[in-house]
Amino acid sequence: MLSLLTTLQCKESGLKERIIHSLSRKGIHPFLAVLIISMLPIFELRGGIPAGINFFNIPWFIVVPIAIVGNMIPVFPILLLLGPISRLLSKIKFFRIFFDWLFKRTRSKSAVVERYKSIGLMLFVAIPLPITGAWTGSVAAFLFNIKFHNAIISILFGVFIAAVIVTTLSLLGIWGAIIAGIALMTLGVLSLRKSVTFKDKG
Repeated sequence: MLSLLTTLQCKESGLKERIIHSLSRKGIHPFLAVLIISMLPIFELRGGIPAGINFFNIPWFIVVPIAIVGNMIPVFPILLLLGPISRLLSKIKFFRIFFDWLFKRTRSKSAVVERYKSIGLMLFVAIPLPITGAWTGSVAAFLFNIKFHNAIISILFGVFIAAVIVTTLSLLGIWGAIIAGIALMTLGVLSLRKSVTFKDKG
C-alpha cells in the first residue's frame, strides 16, 4: 500500500511539474496558474499551494485563499450536475462504462464517507492524498445522498484543513503538518457536527 501511494505521488509530482512549467512558459499570471492547478482533479490545492509557494514564490497568505477558491470551483457543478449528466450520458455505452467505473472506484475509496456521512466527507477531503480531495469527495457525496448544503459545508471544511496541512508541510515540514492536521480535524469535526445539526433542524 505504501509503495503504491509513493508511486502515485511520484507520478503526480512529475505531471504537476510539467503542468507548472507549461503554464509558466505560456505567460499565465502566477495567481491564475495557482487557481488553475487547484481546480484540476488529482492535483487540487495539494498541487496549487506548493506550486505557488515553492515555484512562483508567492507569499503563503496569498496562495492559500486562491487555492481554496480554485479547489471549490468544481464542487458546485459536480454536486448539481453529476446526477442528471450521468443519467443522460449513460444511455451511450462508452459513458455508461466510464460512470460505472467512476462510481465503483469512488465507493471503494470512500468507505469513511458512507459510514460517517458529512463528518466522514470532511475527513476524506481533508487528507491531502492522491486518492482523496474535493473532486472525489463531491462524487462520494452524490453517491451517498448527502444533502447539497451539508456536502458544501463538509467539503469546504475539508478543503480548508487540507490547505493548512499542505501549507504547513510546504513551510515547516511533515511534523508541523501532522500536528496542524490533527488539531484542525478535531476542531473541524466538532464545528461541522454543530453546523450540520443546525442546518438539518432549519
